[in-house]
Amino acid sequence: MGCQDYPLRSVLYVPGDNPRALDKIAELNPDAVILDLEDGVNPDERGEARARIAEVLASPPNGIYLTVRVNPVGSEWVKDDLNCLLDNPPHAIVFPKIGTTLEMEKVEVLLSERGIDGGVKLWAMIETPIGVLNSREIAFSTPRLECLVMGTSDLVKDLHAAHTLDRSPVLYSLSQCVLAARARGMSIIDGVHIGLMDMPGYLAACQQGADLGFDGKTIIHPVQLKGANAAFGPDEKAIKKAEKIVAAFKAARKARKGVTVVDGKLVEILDVEAAERSLNLARKIAAKS
Repeated sequence: MGCQDYPLRSVLYVPGDNPRALDKIAELNPDAVILDLEDGVNPDERGEARARIAEVLASPPNGIYLTVRVNPVGSEWVKDDLNCLLDNPPHAIVFPKIGTTLEMEKVEVLLSERGIDGGVKLWAMIETPIGVLNSREIAFSTPRLECLVMGTSDLVKDLHAAHTLDRSPVLYSLSQCVLAARARGMSIIDGVHIGLMDMPGYLAACQQGADLGFDGKTIIHPVQLKGANAAFGPDEKAIKKAEKIVAAFKAARKARKGVTVVDGKLVEILDVEAAERSLNLARKIAAKS
């Protein structure tokens, strides 16, 4: 079972060295979690973080897609990170700072050496200029890669750009990666919003991400959970409209018509496909509740 079977509206980073945050995962109930062994963990606490994450994986919360972010593929810590996942592997392993297909090949070697089979999926973080430029090749690099995750904070830094309210410095990069993910037919998650006190800006970024085509948003604090779920999930009005479109098109097909009209708007097959995606997401959300 992969992430396509789960909603991915809210993807919460949880540092492995924060026992209080780890204990609250089930209570918060995000769609997915990234249990972090990389940037969110004090280097001196990585050993303890691995042990705590292993405990979470041994008794995983229901209905949440569990991933673990290990350290970069060429780092001195990545082998120990992977070794702590052997007894109870997560749904997917997140590899940060992926820039080339060669790095994805090295990932596959590391996993093969440890007997981590294809049932454990991969997420690749795109957070560097070379990663954005190679996003298409990365997306097609291995069958077990199922999701791209934007690391916009590192990307802004490497671009020598600025964090702006409209995110204009990274819009090209975001769209490039959405194109790569959709060409491969995989999921893609938007980067974090670092201004915890800036709720209007955060909500605007969520809506922008949804408009760009992302499946959800990575979040760094529980206060951001509700906004992500709302922006990336269909509300009751959207669900009713989708049901109306699908029903009308079925009736048109039964009457041997190629198109129909709903609420004064011409409905074609592309509208039906979008409506069916919304209804499929609504079913995943309902199954999770």
